[in-house]
Amino acid sequence: MNKTKTAAIYIRVSTEAQREEGYSIDAQKEMLTAHCVSKGIKNYAYYIDGGFTGSNIERPQMQLLISDIKQGKISHVVVYKLDRLSRSQKDTLYLIEDVFNPHGVDFISMNESMDTSTPLGRLMLGILSAFAQLERENIRERTRMGMRERVKSGKWMGGGRTPFGYDYDEITGTLVPNKDAERVRKVYELYLKGHSTGHIAQSLGLKYDKLAYQILTRKSNAGYIQYNGEEYLGKHEPIISLETYEGTMRYMKERSVKKVSESNYLLTGLLVCGRCGAKMRYQKWGKRDCKLVCYSQDKSKKHLVKDENCNNPKIWATDVEDLVVKDFLELSFEYSKLAPPKISNMSLLEVLHDQYSSIAQKLRRLYNLYAESTDDILLESINTTKKELYNIQLQIENETEKNKSTGGFANLHKTLTELPETWEYMTIKEKKVLLNDCINKITITDGHVVIDYKLSRIKEDGNDDNK
Repeated sequence: MNKTKTAAIYIRVSTEAQREEGYSIDAQKEMLTAHCVSKGIKNYAYYIDGGFTGSNIERPQMQLLISDIKQGKISHVVVYKLDRLSRSQKDTLYLIEDVFNPHGVDFISMNESMDTSTPLGRLMLGILSAFAQLERENIRERTRMGMRERVKSGKWMGGGRTPFGYDYDEITGTLVPNKDAERVRKVYELYLKGHSTGHIAQSLGLKYDKLAYQILTRKSNAGYIQYNGEEYLGKHEPIISLETYEGTMRYMKERSVKKVSESNYLLTGLLVCGRCGAKMRYQKWGKRDCKLVCYSQDKSKKHLVKDENCNNPKIWATDVEDLVVKDFLELSFEYSKLAPPKISNMSLLEVLHDQYSSIAQKLRRLYNLYAESTDDILLESINTTKKELYNIQLQIENETEKNKSTGGFANLHKTLTELPETWEYMTIKEKKVLLNDCINKITITDGHVVIDYKLSRIKEDGNDDNK
């Protein structure tokens, strides 16, 4: 053995193992030092990871040990027991085959009387590592099965990952809304009005922007528990209605596919040539100004050309923008004088939601009874009630889909009523998003501009027409 090399006595103690007899740091040091001396190993050093799990090798002293081995400083690695090195078969074999062996380092496990300098020692190592890994996976599987049964009964997964707006009640095993529940409701309200998650997080004092997105996508806020790709009705009190959650998911999907240009041009994506039907674009005209040009007149993008002979005149962009903004603000002023539009069939939706709440409460009671007494009759009642709940949910979704456009207009109505006071303070991106929400297209023909609104213009006599 090279006398300049050192035997590494590696000691790992997890938080739980510190309370186990024979696993403390001092106990391992004493036994391993004596073992090295008995083997004639006089030059040794300690590598100690206190309070680290053995499920991976991302431990400070383990990483230092690996580094020292690769630098040729280590002759042996000595541990009290195999699982002190690692509880993962993959990591154990990696250390032996890819770190220890290539650098001529022998591995000794005192408890298993193992020495990898011998063929038998290497064979025993592989067998013991396999059994250790098998036991660990069995424990994990039993834990998962217990967790699945827990969430199926409507209880939360545990107190470690409590969603924002809830506290975990250890006695009942369920979630309880806390003082932040109102902020959770506000997140949904602001998002459905068109605000970004960044703006919402800043307005409500959330720690980071992503938290607003996480709140919006958690179905636990509507009374459900999602676990391993499955969904279960929880026993906890919802912060928002299922309708609000599903409406938010639809709106989020719409916003994700809505392509609003990142340029600073206000009307990009809305402009259409009235002569040939091609899209129109901004084109620099001089040092500062732009004109709007039909893509049919731009031969560099042939896939956008509708008519090579189109001669729709170019028009100053600022003139069109000023006209559109003026008309849009007039539209918002008309809406500010009127009551919010009524949503049709709301009475039917209210009846369906009442039925849903009643059946959901019945299902929770049945779950509670079944948890106390696993009666097959109760289980049949639970399955029947779940089918009733599912059918009501389908009816709600159908009615909601019918009212989807009207509901969207109702949300925009409130934004429009506040627009005259807020427009000048909005960023160019916010203005573009709002215009894209309210306008289908802007058609330009020989200098004449026609705005096709998604919302109808409302006359004082009650008649509707588009500009």
